[in-house]
Amino acid sequence: MKTELIIRSNSSDIDFALLRDGKLIELNNETTGNKFSVGDIFLAKIGKVLTGLNASFVNVGYPKDGFLHYHDLGAQVNSLNSFIKKVSTGKYKDFTLQNFPVEGDIHKDGSINKVLKTGQNLLVQIVKEPISTKGPRLSSELSIAGRYLVLVPFSNRVSVSQKIEDPKEKERLKRLAKSIRPKGFGVILRTVAEGKKVAELDKDLQNSLERWKTMCKSIPNKNTPTKILSELNRASSILRDVMNETFTNIVTNDETLKVEIKEYLQEIYPEKEKIVKLHKSEVPIFEKYGIERQIKTSFGKTVSMSRGAYLVIEHTEALHVIDVNSGNRSNKAGSQEDTALEVNLISATEVARQLQLRDMGGIIVVDFIDMHKAENRNTLFQHLKEQMSFDRTKHKILPPSKFGLVQITRQRVRPELSIKTTEANPNIDGQVEAPIVLLDKIESDLEKFITNSEQHKSADKRIQLHVHPFIAAYLTKGVNSIRFKWYLKHKKWITIIPRDAYTYLYYRFTSEKE
Repeated sequence: MKTELIIRSNSSDIDFALLRDGKLIELNNETTGNKFSVGDIFLAKIGKVLTGLNASFVNVGYPKDGFLHYHDLGAQVNSLNSFIKKVSTGKYKDFTLQNFPVEGDIHKDGSINKVLKTGQNLLVQIVKEPISTKGPRLSSELSIAGRYLVLVPFSNRVSVSQKIEDPKEKERLKRLAKSIRPKGFGVILRTVAEGKKVAELDKDLQNSLERWKTMCKSIPNKNTPTKILSELNRASSILRDVMNETFTNIVTNDETLKVEIKEYLQEIYPEKEKIVKLHKSEVPIFEKYGIERQIKTSFGKTVSMSRGAYLVIEHTEALHVIDVNSGNRSNKAGSQEDTALEVNLISATEVARQLQLRDMGGIIVVDFIDMHKAENRNTLFQHLKEQMSFDRTKHKILPPSKFGLVQITRQRVRPELSIKTTEANPNIDGQVEAPIVLLDKIESDLEKFITNSEQHKSADKRIQLHVHPFIAAYLTKGVNSIRFKWYLKHKKWITIIPRDAYTYLYYRFTSEKE
């Protein structure tokens, strides 16, 4: 298996595409200036306390107040409150928690108005970004994620990721974690900690501990609300969570970002530093690696798969519905049951990819093709669980029902990724612009482009024409192509670059000097 991370940087945002064996499995976007990302910690002010909901609204600086439920306070919220009061004065500077007096746990079925008061300051962490009309979902049970472990202040718990199945390895990791765990902090071992030595775990723990101390130093004299600890940028957080030996390529079109990624890899995975590269090709980075085309074919209502099968994906307010269709596979297998199993297995692989790619959350219902044999239904269930095992987001899958329906719940912490895959119909008032008209426009602009460069004595040896792939094929078809006629006329060779991202009637000229 080969994994690649392709990063496209623009002036306003950064796009991250994760490829597995050349196939797009995850697409992320980081907008410059996003102040409310999962993992960010704020010194916030408690707003209205709602006894009926056993929750409170919290002002974190977002137009809509954040939501903090009693069950998200954490058992040691009273200790956290006492700590904030002491640190805020600027006189208390022992951030290690070794000598901090721990208070008793709050009751698991208690009332929030006995713990929080309107107007008080509290450290909260974003666990779910603002979605639609809702503010962020918050927790005061803080955690600082590292490469191999998560540090939890005001806790003494040591636990291991459920994805590590070997009981001996779990016991080994627990034993190591207990030996290095600082007093006053809990430790959660992540999946990537499997097989790691104590020195590597301790180095990661010390890094997280330094981040905690730095955060605490910034609390005194701070106005509320204010962000006091930011989650890693999206590139670093992706590498922290998924970086492994299968990575063969990390490519970006931004020199600064390349340097940042190499520096981060030196800390977490120095042997992979050499796979970071700078994209220098004239072809845009997402088109060079076939990502633009995959985006257009993967985010529509209908998703085509191999052997004629396809999915229909519908979104409602309450849930997402995915319908599996066999297409033209109906008569290509020995029996209807064999056809159903074959199509369902192909579809399960694509469903797992689509959930991760679109970051769909909440309730998902998949209508697979009916199968009468129990062993086939179990084969499908096991295959779907295996494919979903690559998904880092928390999820749960139920076995197929008697109606062939599979129910999935998937945690949603960010707005679902929705990309418009259709474009405006160029057909205006029932009349479509003839290809010859578009060609006339291109030729006219080409002449202006050449004339302008010659007037300014900057005649370029190479001129590039960026157009939709259909138009590019039309201009280059045959030996005596339109492009060849342009060469005879202008004595200049026009490099035609197909652009998947362009609409049919859009085109653009660039010179050698761009």
